[in-house]
Amino acid sequence: MSIFTEQTTLADIVTAQPSLARDLESRGLDYCCGGAATLAEACSAIDLDVDAVLAELAEVDGDETPPAWATMDVAELVDHLESTHHQYLWTELPRLTALADKVVSVHGERHPELAEIAACYGTLRADLEPHLTKEEQVLFPAARELAAAGTAPSFPFGSATNPISVLLTEHDTVGELLVQLRELTNGYQTPADGCASYAALFTGLGELEADTHLYVHKENNVLFPAVVALEQRLVS
Repeated sequence: MSIFTEQTTLADIVTAQPSLARDLESRGLDYCCGGAATLAEACSAIDLDVDAVLAELAEVDGDETPPAWATMDVAELVDHLESTHHQYLWTELPRLTALADKVVSVHGERHPELAEIAACYGTLRADLEPHLTKEEQVLFPAARELAAAGTAPSFPFGSATNPISVLLTEHDTVGELLVQLRELTNGYQTPADGCASYAALFTGLGELEADTHLYVHKENNVLFPAVVALEQRLVS
């Protein structure tokens, strides 16, 4: 029997069983930026039968152990995000740019849509890299300071809710760009005449989407609420 109900939020589903992220994504259910919605609300918004979705999830969920990051304290979670998702993105983003440039140069004449794909990806990278820097230089140090503090520290930006609100908006923008990228690539399906580099590009973009969705989920639905709650406890 499924442990989920129609009132379980999408974020709670993925936090409990991260392997279900792909199942939610395949149904158009946004668990990262839209993770606060209940399953019933999210299904209603896109005309899905919530009972059918629950039945389908029950067939694939199981005794998956909740991931370690779901119960980490703020400092541990920040370290995890930086060493896992940030490190992945800093390495992968330039690699995919070089691969996209190569594929456009070879296949661009026969596949003019590649220019738009490369442009969309370029915008995504241009948004993500400053975002990562902002987290590493502003929010993450503040979160570590809060975790070690006995009383509320004073930050030059005021409350931690201020950078968090900016980061949330940036997450929304990244989510919209990933939707565009998926549409432009037809779900990252390599055309029949695509070479190995073409396939590697689309595979890499699909992996980037999955990792970024999980990264945003961990921040929006786990880290950010924990930082806000910690700061509020120290202030009171």
